Amino acid sequence: MATPALDAHQAQPTQHPTAQTQVAQGAAGWREWGGLGVLVLAVVLLAVDATVLALAVPALTADLRATSTQVLWIGDVYSLALAGLLVTMGNLADRVGRKRLLLVGTAAFGGASLLAAFSPTPEALIAARLLLGVAGSTLMPSTLSLIRSIFTAPKQRTLAIALWSAGASGGAALGPLVGGALLEHFWWGAVFLINVPVVAVLLVAGAWLLPESKNPTPGPIDLRSVALSLVGLVAAVYAIKHLAHEGPDAVVLLSAAIGVFGLVAFVRRQRQLAHPLIDVELFRNRAFSGAVAVNFASVFPLMGLLFFFSQYLQLARGSSPLQAGLQETPLMLSAIGAVAVIGVVLPRLGAGRTAAVGLLAASLGLVLLALAEGASSYLWLALTLVPIGLGVGLSQTVAVDAVVSAVPSDRAGAASSISETAYELAAALGIAVLGSLLGIVYRVGLELPVGTDAAVAAAAGDSLAGARAAGAEGAVFEAAREAFVHAMQVTSLSAAALTAVAAVIAWRMIPARLSGAGH
Repeated sequence: MATPALDAHQAQPTQHPTAQTQVAQGAAGWREWGGLGVLVLAVVLLAVDATVLALAVPALTADLRATSTQVLWIGDVYSLALAGLLVTMGNLADRVGRKRLLLVGTAAFGGASLLAAFSPTPEALIAARLLLGVAGSTLMPSTLSLIRSIFTAPKQRTLAIALWSAGASGGAALGPLVGGALLEHFWWGAVFLINVPVVAVLLVAGAWLLPESKNPTPGPIDLRSVALSLVGLVAAVYAIKHLAHEGPDAVVLLSAAIGVFGLVAFVRRQRQLAHPLIDVELFRNRAFSGAVAVNFASVFPLMGLLFFFSQYLQLARGSSPLQAGLQETPLMLSAIGAVAVIGVVLPRLGAGRTAAVGLLAASLGLVLLALAEGASSYLWLALTLVPIGLGVGLSQTVAVDAVVSAVPSDRAGAASSISETAYELAAALGIAVLGSLLGIVYRVGLELPVGTDAAVAAAAGDSLAGARAAGAEGAVFEAAREAFVHAMQVTSLSAAALTAVAAVIAWRMIPARLSGAGH
């Protein structure tokens, strides 16, 4: 989930002023705070859905016979669709109304959840997850915009955004627990079915409590830009996935070429438009570019780790889904705890150094995690999760603030839009890149005993989950488990190296004092 900044889709506030709503100036009453509860619940729903799936991967792999590449797409397509459409849906909300789009998107989210819960094949589940991402992209910008228009008093707005942020962090922490509890008693589709009653509450309460809000002079939506961004992102990620599963071939080269062409064409078109979907000229600002890079790097290893760490706990360490959910809580709780720590650290170190220290702590935690993944006691794993969560929480908080503060106040909306898009894209690529690396190292290091059944060997050669689903046991399963643990260690160390590089970027490019220009 994206960390709150300013309006996620108000691309040029000086040209497209935020619409006044039915809420009068002054202190908010019970109706406004009730509306905030609806918006926070929407964010919790998105956050839970982003993390709840990881625990269900072993079960759905066994039931649907999904390959490792299909599992990656199931996990990745949600964040990819959400990231690709976030700014577009923000622009659409300006035109049709933020409340209206929020309610329509919520209903679509409920329908897509039903399709996901009862998907009969991996391909159907991928399609349902894609629809969930499209629907989710309508919720995020609408929630922030409505908060900005409902709460006109600065102090109340600050509190409202803080509660919104707590909903995002708390939902991410709640996901593994909810998923674990459901999977203890029900089939894997229950992690999607639980969305339906929440959607029903959101629709009824939202229709009653939320005011409508529009931009009276919205900029046009450039459909060519939307198409170019989606083509570029999907093709680039597909090239990464195909490379990991099939090796270098013509498909990889073609996909990579299409991805590069789409993204380059997208950037060039944004420079030509009077009302771009993303204001790429902001990247000329050194502090802004550094903050976006740190924002990306904070999320990239965390989401990739979360998706595969759940599989590691269940498949390699034998934890039940509920046990795995509980075992992951130190990571998210320490990330939430960063809110308390940052008030002490930031005044002493400054913004850039605080972000750098946070990323270095996360990098150290990932190195220690690689060492602890071979340990017999869970305690060592739990201790390594704390610096990872705390470090990511510190760096992410500073990075989002720095993104907005690095630009003039009349461009803060465009800056925060880029920040949120970077967050969701990092989540998608974290799963894709780190998952592909894990798959490559696993297959290279897998040495099955001579005489292993051909069908079992084929399943084990795809993934550890495939080995378990095929009934591998004894020396065969142990060989697959050892290869998976080694792959997790290599992946953790690679994520640590990337995070350390991001720490250097934060130290050198984010200033010690934030100007607050964007506030």
